[in-house]
Amino acid sequence: MTTLSATDARREFFELVKQANQGHQVYRIRHRKGSAVLMSEEDYESLMESLELLSIPGFRASMKRSAAQMKRGATLALNEVLGDES
Repeated sequence: MTTLSATDARREFFELVKQANQGHQVYRIRHRKGSAVLMSEEDYESLMESLELLSIPGFRASMKRSAAQMKRGATLALNEVLGDES
């Protein structure tokens, strides 16, 4: 994360917005009354979705079990899950 002053952010605002959207850059903007973060809407929505999922009881444990199953190769093919459509 790049940190810059509010004055610099104001001067470079359009370039910062462009880089946040095109390059997924995140900027911390410092001001004497506090700091703010500039990031793309897409990245923000992704972060909020991740926080929502992680707040579901048991979600992390379920993801760990799933990752371990994948690592062991204990997975099913799509046609095994949905049934053979041929």
